[in-house]
Amino acid sequence: MNRPKKFDRNLIVIGAGAAGLVSAYISAAVKAEVTLIEAGNMGGDCLNTGCVPSKALIQCARIAHWARRAGQFGVCVAEPEVDFPGVMRHVRASIERIAPHDSVERYTGLGVEVIQGQARLVDPWTVTIALNSGGERTLSARAIVLATGAEPIVPPLPGLGKVRYLTSETLWNRCAKLDQVPRRLLVLGGGSIGCELAQAFVRLGSDVTLVEKESRLLPREDREVSEAIAHALTSEGVNLLTGHKALAFVGKPDRIGGALRLRNLCNVEGETQVTFDEVILALGRRARTQGFGLESLGLVQAGKLEVDAYLRTRYPHILAAGDVVGPYQFTHMASHQAWYAAVNGLFGDIKKFPVDYSLIPRATFIDPEVASVGLSEDMASEQDIAYEVTRYDLDDLDRAIVDGAAQGFVKVLTVPDKDTILGVSIVGENAAELIAEFMIAMKHGLGLNKILSTIHTYPTMVEANKFVAGNWKRAHAPKWALRWLKLFHRWRRG
Repeated sequence: MNRPKKFDRNLIVIGAGAAGLVSAYISAAVKAEVTLIEAGNMGGDCLNTGCVPSKALIQCARIAHWARRAGQFGVCVAEPEVDFPGVMRHVRASIERIAPHDSVERYTGLGVEVIQGQARLVDPWTVTIALNSGGERTLSARAIVLATGAEPIVPPLPGLGKVRYLTSETLWNRCAKLDQVPRRLLVLGGGSIGCELAQAFVRLGSDVTLVEKESRLLPREDREVSEAIAHALTSEGVNLLTGHKALAFVGKPDRIGGALRLRNLCNVEGETQVTFDEVILALGRRARTQGFGLESLGLVQAGKLEVDAYLRTRYPHILAAGDVVGPYQFTHMASHQAWYAAVNGLFGDIKKFPVDYSLIPRATFIDPEVASVGLSEDMASEQDIAYEVTRYDLDDLDRAIVDGAAQGFVKVLTVPDKDTILGVSIVGENAAELIAEFMIAMKHGLGLNKILSTIHTYPTMVEANKFVAGNWKRAHAPKWALRWLKLFHRWRRG
């Protein structure tokens, strides 16, 4: 495996999801010769089976939910009739409208060579491509970025092969064939994907059961967040079974529908069974590493692709970005890593940059929305970091009240006796938008005093950020100064 003296490309990118698209874009922007290789649809999971279709489905479900709530606002409408094929047409139309942003034509116009085919590394510098149109090409590159993404985890549960299970990838094709929403839906997994799908389908009319092995939903979030989301889901009719372990599936001869046997972990002898017409596995995602020749180069160990702080594998010129490497499987994280992968791949021998993981926003698009950044209380306690908590409840916020969205809170962790922000958790309308102000503050070392001194438009949801800063200020007002001011004003009155 001698290093070639000449290369066909400066950079080859394998995978056209968020990480691959951004890596290719950046490389072309700095006038490097770059080739982007994708065997499937451009845009990867986010466009085709993840973020875009799920948010389109959530919006349809939200409209149905608000129609049912219309009477609270003095608007009388009949119970909404869900046209499920129409819902799926909206999902497909959303994908089709966004697809040009990630298309072959757009990236070709940006100066990227796009090849549609299956890529495989034959040595550390050479990639062969089995073209979708037939035939094969071979290219060498000075640097390679692996952006192959991730795939849903399918657990080795007994009986699973006897039921027609769905994942976040196969869900959409199945739903496109249905005349109506599934009558009984089982969602296995209480992370972001599971919670989003459970709420969307119950709002569209399904009888939904959500099963989570852990004792609470969204276990990486603040405990108060988990409690708020559990309340939101159960109040809308989701049958929530936390602390339950899946034991085995019971199928039917036609593999349509079935049942899942569960054990209640809070009661060793407690066993129950849930029947379903459709079941969605939402148990997380694992790196997609097979089929790219990575094993033969020793890049994958136990299914994991190891990289250093600069996203470099054991071969410094082979880098990885996005879901294939983690540690955070978010589209915005993939785009963030892509800059480092492209720059370190092209210029790493001159100057390289470690990835900045200091501020990673998280969001779950249920209703009310969840967004967080930095430390939660559990994280701070585990790391033995001292903190104070300040919160503001949205039932006091004018805009939330008039919008009928007065559920949730803003919770901020700060350094004791200082306004330095350690972490923020928000539950409420547009939480994923509200978190941005705290992101900017934390990124640039601005504390709650700076947020409080900034004018916020009235009436808006973002005023909640100002009010939580005000709560912190009142709690830390110097008592001696207030006593002195009281005496001063008494003296001024004569």
